[in-house]
Amino acid sequence: MTLMCGSLAAATLLLFTQCNQTTETAPSAASTAAGTSMKIAYVEVDSLMNNYNFAKDYTALLTKKSESIQSTLAGKGQALQNRAADFQRKIQSNAYTREQAENEQRNLQQMQQSLEALQGRLAQEFQAEQNKYNEALHDSLNHFLAQYNKDKKFSLILTKSGDNILYADKTYDITNEVVAGLNKRYKQPAELKGASTAKKEEKK
Repeated sequence: MTLMCGSLAAATLLLFTQCNQTTETAPSAASTAAGTSMKIAYVEVDSLMNNYNFAKDYTALLTKKSESIQSTLAGKGQALQNRAADFQRKIQSNAYTREQAENEQRNLQQMQQSLEALQGRLAQEFQAEQNKYNEALHDSLNHFLAQYNKDKKFSLILTKSGDNILYADKTYDITNEVVAGLNKRYKQPAELKGASTAKKEEKK
C-alpha cells in the first residue's frame, strides 16, 4: 500500500477552485465585462502551500503518519513472508505432520487476512486525517478571504497553479498578502507542535 502526501497538492487546488466559486476578490486593476468594472487578483497555490504555516505543519504531520504506516505494514508483511518461507522449507523437508501443516497453513491465512484488514483500517484513518486537513484549510481560506475582501473589495480571486492561467501580470498577484494574513491569524494546535520542526531537523 502506498500513502502519498503528494495528493495534498491536488486536494488543495480543488479547494482553491471551490473558494473561487464562493469568494469574490482581486487587486487594483480593472477588467471590463458587459460594461461592468471588475477588480481581479490571483494567488499562487504552490507559493501559498510552501509558506502558509498551517499547510507546512499539517503536511509534515501527514508525511510522518504516512511513513509510520508504511513502516508498520512493511514490518508485518516481512514477518508474514518469513513465516511463509519457513513453512515451505519445513514442508519440503517433511518436518510437519499433516495436521501440523494444515494448522500452520490456517495460521498463515489468518495472518494474511489480519494484514489486509490492518492495511484497510490504516488507509481509512489516513484518508480521514487528510479530509480533516482539507476541510480545515478550506474553512481557513474562506474565512480569511471574506475578511480580507471587506477592505480590498475585489470582484474575483483566481488561483494560479502551473499553467492553469496562461499569462498573469504580477501586478495582480496578492499571494504575499494572503500568506501574511493567514499566518498572522494562524494559531498552531498542540497536535501539530513540533511536526514541522522535526521535518526541518531531518533535512539537515
